[in-house]
Amino acid sequence: MLRFTTKCFITISLILSVFAATAVELNFYLPKEKLNENIPTPESVLGYQVGDWHVRHDQLVMYFKVLAQHSDRVSLKVIGKSHEQRELLQVTITSSANHNKLDSIQQQHIARLSSSKKPNSDTLPLVVNLNYSVHGDESSGSNASLLVAYYLAASNNPEVLKYLDKMVILLDPSLNPDGLSRFAQWANQHKGHNLNADPNNREHVQDWIRGRVNHYWFDLNRDWLLLQHPESQARIAQYHQWRPNVLTDHHEMGPHSTFFFQPGISSRKNPLTPDKNVELTKRLATFHADAFDEQNKLYFTEESFDDFYAGKGSTYPDLHGTIGILFEQASSRGHLQESINGLLDFPTTIKHQVMASLSTLKGSLVNKNDLLDFQYEFSQQYKELAKEIDFDGYILSEQDDKTRFYSLLSLLQQHDIEVYPLSKNTEINGRQYNQQNSVYIPLKQPQIRIIQSVFSTRKSFNDNTFYDVSSWNLAMAFNITFDKVESKRKVKLVDQEWQRPERKAHANILANYSYAIDWADYHAPALTYALLNANFKVRAALKPFTAKTPNGVKQFAAGTMLINAGLQHGDWVTMFNHIVKQFSVPVSAITSGLTPTGIDLGSRNMMPVYKPNVLVVGGFGTNSYEVGETWYLFDKQLGFSPTIIEKRWLSKTDLDKYTHIIMTDGSYSKDDDSLIDKLKVWTKAGGVLWSQKRTALWLAKNGVLKSETLTQKEMNERFDKTQLNYSDMESIAGKQRIAGAFFNLKLDLSHPLAFGYNKPMLPVFKNRTDLLVEGTNPFTNVAKYTDAPLIAGYADETNVNEIANASGLVAHKYGKGVVIGMTDNPNFRSIMYGTNKLMFNALFLGKAIEAK
Repeated sequence: MLRFTTKCFITISLILSVFAATAVELNFYLPKEKLNENIPTPESVLGYQVGDWHVRHDQLVMYFKVLAQHSDRVSLKVIGKSHEQRELLQVTITSSANHNKLDSIQQQHIARLSSSKKPNSDTLPLVVNLNYSVHGDESSGSNASLLVAYYLAASNNPEVLKYLDKMVILLDPSLNPDGLSRFAQWANQHKGHNLNADPNNREHVQDWIRGRVNHYWFDLNRDWLLLQHPESQARIAQYHQWRPNVLTDHHEMGPHSTFFFQPGISSRKNPLTPDKNVELTKRLATFHADAFDEQNKLYFTEESFDDFYAGKGSTYPDLHGTIGILFEQASSRGHLQESINGLLDFPTTIKHQVMASLSTLKGSLVNKNDLLDFQYEFSQQYKELAKEIDFDGYILSEQDDKTRFYSLLSLLQQHDIEVYPLSKNTEINGRQYNQQNSVYIPLKQPQIRIIQSVFSTRKSFNDNTFYDVSSWNLAMAFNITFDKVESKRKVKLVDQEWQRPERKAHANILANYSYAIDWADYHAPALTYALLNANFKVRAALKPFTAKTPNGVKQFAAGTMLINAGLQHGDWVTMFNHIVKQFSVPVSAITSGLTPTGIDLGSRNMMPVYKPNVLVVGGFGTNSYEVGETWYLFDKQLGFSPTIIEKRWLSKTDLDKYTHIIMTDGSYSKDDDSLIDKLKVWTKAGGVLWSQKRTALWLAKNGVLKSETLTQKEMNERFDKTQLNYSDMESIAGKQRIAGAFFNLKLDLSHPLAFGYNKPMLPVFKNRTDLLVEGTNPFTNVAKYTDAPLIAGYADETNVNEIANASGLVAHKYGKGVVIGMTDNPNFRSIMYGTNKLMFNALFLGKAIEAK
């Protein structure tokens, strides 16, 4: 029987491989009708039929440029470039008549949102935004974009002509050009003449860095709100210029699924999304269903995939009066793959994305007036919504670190949020707010929903199962003081919105005794690195002091970096001026080494600081997101790119040249025993070893980090499951998990890892429950969670109680070196400006740690 089955399988596989290797015809994808022969097909430009190979981004750009040259229905705009300098396209498809007045249409579309009188929707075009493949290895979307654009340009079907007449269709063929190109190269280079559908085949199993992510290994579908990357920044700028009525977001999921379209699980929508949005989404869903029913295609809806996190492509639009629609297609992750539904080929996945794109246009046209009316009404509701809320706005303040503060305010303004400076000092909730350091954000403005979202401190929800994070409070991420303002009458404002001050160039510095760099500023580490890289001798004050300056005696905090004239060589003043002028970091001249109070400038507590040479551990078994976030942090914010080595190669690597090793979250086991031995030797010899999350627990388990631990598995066992039914499985899993929430740490401000902070409470982002339990030596605890640590987002009381008073950051000597362990990621999605300094301090001040 086994022999018979094997022979049959081989025979069937040979037949199917030959079949699957044959390119499909154009009419496989598109409605069967006569198309304009003067419009070039994708095949005529690419040299192969769509679906035969995975299209690269440069090929996409080439085709769309050719299409725009041959069709008066299509225009092309480059809205930015990716990290790898690939062009970000916005393709506009509409009738030639609409193209002739496109600027006017765009202006009218935006103006109508603030009109006091409801515009006549009959006379206004609908704006539909089709977005493809924000995850580069979910490439059926980008490949489908070629066919959708071609069809709209070449068809003379009366229904298509109505689309062009009644709509402006904005099409982004690739939201993630760098990831798409990486994956296309992978899939194409492993394709044989005869396709291999085995899921274990190398074609279907990508290397450690998948095509899903962008150049720095970030998930761009989580960056719509955070805007840390040029792809997102360009996309959001265009979004706000157009405010589309409908926006689609085309993805892929596992090969054993079918096709998903929204609405998803009703209890998991963002609470600020209006019910009318869900109703219109359901209306459009009937058109997707009709299209798939007509061709006997399987699909599902109203299950799986939440619509909660405001930074995703299908949710961000919902908070702006746009109907955001998520599509998920089962993925072939190559050209052909086995699935429970039979062989899944790449052309079929593309076809389904084309079908969903066209059904979106069809449904949008039928519901055109309702969609336009909904967006207008949505935009007008902010005044009534503001009345229903028991406070008028938020006040934000930061005294010492204007770089971090201005970065947050600039981010808010990219989302069209109005921010106003104060014209007078004020007191709110018992706290003094200085007008020079504070701004006010009124709720009564069109962006009321997104404001509520980014400052939310909500901790309880109707449904506690989250597909992504449960909180994204931006003030907490940036560690900015904020308060609700009960009545706007309590604040006096400047009439004009806040504008980021132009950077004031430092005046030429004269050869004084010493110069002090204010370590509280976010960019002070970058300035320090630049000076070290230019061979300056730098000292760090390990204790506070006062010093004489040309403007009198001034207080300097521990962590202040000193450039002492007597230690420098050559024409250092000229070079110092050149470097300092590149940064907006406060620098003070000191005229004497004899200080009125505190340590003198020649004190033993003035520690030499050396340029860090950093190794980051990557590769299989490590969290690629966190490795990428660390790389990006150093490259973007400090001015150097660290060495990234896969952990499987570390046993063969000479570590002696590195001053610091950064180990982000990862999975380690007995197989890594040789690595732990090597790390022990390296650290004892004088290295600084940073670890976080599961890696910190692994170091503790192996006696490197002095702390007891609680693993996520052990935390899960604290939940009582004795009275639960099978149907409760998902619910209890949601309680055990912390999808992403903010917790409060209390910092020991006297510790070198806390230098530069001016307040003890520090919000940290937590998305795992692994814990370091306080050790016997209190001096090793840099930060501990507070008694009531949860401050925003969802976490079950069982987890919260266990986390309370546990260690959040542990550091101590290990031989001549230092080992540091943190239970959280200080650089989550590159938005945690507030906790970045902990890692910066490890690089420049880690050697100051003396606790054993």
